Amino acid sequence: MGAQFELFAADRVPAGWVAGVDEAGRGPLAGPVFAAAVILDPDRPIRGLDDSKKLSPGRREELAALIRERALAWAVMQASVEDIDRLNILQATLQAMREACQGLARPARLILVDGNRLPAGLPCPARAVVGGDALEPAISAASILAKTARDACCLSLHAQFPQYAFDQHKGYGTALHLARLAAHGPCPAHRRSFAPVRRLLQDQPS
Repeated sequence: MGAQFELFAADRVPAGWVAGVDEAGRGPLAGPVFAAAVILDPDRPIRGLDDSKKLSPGRREELAALIRERALAWAVMQASVEDIDRLNILQATLQAMREACQGLARPARLILVDGNRLPAGLPCPARAVVGGDALEPAISAASILAKTARDACCLSLHAQFPQYAFDQHKGYGTALHLARLAAHGPCPAHRRSFAPVRRLLQDQPS
């Protein structure tokens, strides 16, 4: 009955009341995970929306500015490194998604979440959409806002900790990042619960 209700509701919710939700930063070894929620304005369409991973950094920034200007409502939230280590990355991501939905200035009547999991405690009916960042424009918009916010955070981390080259790998476990991590050890931005960081901490002399 619940799934049928959600499908029935989706058929009747006008576009201007549907929020798309996505995250950025689940996989990296460092930095917060970000989530965004966006309600697009059907009267002010934005051309070129797509999965943020398919867009160049410059195009993402252009679209992010248009989304912030034209959307009926948008919100970006983050779960800290401490949240990630305390809750685990999945629960921290769901928390950030829930807070992004709650942070919308215009309440949604339906929430579409990229992936196959829904956060608990959402303020209205919701549906998970696998591959939604390439299928639903509102989710694409959310993916772009989350990704650009996460990238800006990584540039800030680079300014604080230039020895790790966060501006190049954005916290992902690339060969460069792993080499810098081995050379310098973890910094406060690294996720202690992630295996490569945890192993380094375990190998450090007490």
